[in-house]
Amino acid sequence: MIDFLIALICTIGALFIFLASLGILRMPDFYLRVSVATKGGTMGVGLILVASALYFGDFGITTRALAIIFFLLITAPVGAHLLGRVAYLSKVPLWKESSGDDLEGKYNRKNLSLKSNDEEE
Repeated sequence: MIDFLIALICTIGALFIFLASLGILRMPDFYLRVSVATKGGTMGVGLILVASALYFGDFGITTRALAIIFFLLITAPVGAHLLGRVAYLSKVPLWKESSGDDLEGKYNRKNLSLKSNDEEE
């Protein structure tokens, strides 16, 4: 029974990674591609690490797998945010059918930060 559970978790993880790679090809702009790669890749790798922790069943391997999952959950969104921020500052165009640019006119390009409500235009 545990072998079936491990195979199922590993297969679902591989499916998430496959869908993330497919999303990179199918998404229309850079920002959506980064989002898909971050979410799908993190979930896929996390599930495969859970499956490996269950397979080996050793305390040392399980703690390492959980530490890697924790590290991925902390660093992947930060990395995606920084990539998106650099892309926005580099004026990478949004998808033509995007509903709008929420940062338009709110970004201070001098010190690379968001303008506060008190700051003059």
